Amino acid sequence: MSRYAKATVALIMAVIAGGFYAGRMYLAADNPKSTVAGVYSSQPAGEKATANISPSQPAKNEAKAQTPENVNEKKGATGDKKTVQTTTSLSNARRGWGIKRNDKHQQPEMPKAIRDTLARYDAYWIGSPGEKVLYLTFDEGYENGYTAKILDILKANNVKAAFFVTGHYVKTQPELVKRMVAEGHIVGNHTMNHPSLPDISDEEIKKELQSVEELFTKLTGKKMKYLRPPKGEYSERTLAVTRQLGYYNIFWSLALVDWVPMPGGPQEAYQSVMDNLHNGAVILLHAVSRDNTEALDRILKDARAQGYTFKTLDDLVAKES
Repeated sequence: MSRYAKATVALIMAVIAGGFYAGRMYLAADNPKSTVAGVYSSQPAGEKATANISPSQPAKNEAKAQTPENVNEKKGATGDKKTVQTTTSLSNARRGWGIKRNDKHQQPEMPKAIRDTLARYDAYWIGSPGEKVLYLTFDEGYENGYTAKILDILKANNVKAAFFVTGHYVKTQPELVKRMVAEGHIVGNHTMNHPSLPDISDEEIKKELQSVEELFTKLTGKKMKYLRPPKGEYSERTLAVTRQLGYYNIFWSLALVDWVPMPGGPQEAYQSVMDNLHNGAVILLHAVSRDNTEALDRILKDARAQGYTFKTLDDLVAKES
């Protein structure tokens, strides 16, 4: 190989290495030692990881906004039918959920453009900055043996949470789902098969949500109205479609890299939450985590000792509406 060829190869390798390092630094920028997720993907075990995308940057090669296969209708205040806006003209640029954290127990930063888009479609990620209120949520893709203990801890501390369940979870854990409802918790929709919603059509989104709701309603007699988009990925189109279907999209302002065991165990889970509490925090934990489960009682008690109270998503939506 000539000297010039060797130099070219070395340059290419340096660019690749630099890009990888830059990506690692972006993910860990705020606090490299913390397990609190900045740019964060929520996914069940067995699913391949997908690249996270900053909320301010659309994904490359995104599909154009898809034409809906049906136009939904709703009744206005007078009872007259009115046509709901179709999604033909809406952007389908995929956006991953990202937040800029701080170490001062203040609310994370979020660009105004994103806040405005979320508000347009009644999507929520945080509560009031002026109240020491926390909203506790769990994602349930599959059962790892900890949910019953989590429910025990919540009951002992008189805390109501929201559990976002997949179709698989409802099918395989009906008794736990019924217990969630019986003990006053909210059960939300996490889709049937956990797809990235911008990747599928309007009609497929409808099927993903309604399939879970049908299972849940048959099991409990209750309806669903809250949705956590799989992996936190969304577009303006998916916000519009899911809102037309009657759902409030619920994102989060505090989450952990907790779907794998933490190097520091329960203490790390506890410290990561406590170090990042802030007014109006919507906390996302995965119920598959033993570390979360073992830290949960301390988190609830010590958060209250710091003056925080726990409220539900019903409270959040009613207050902000």
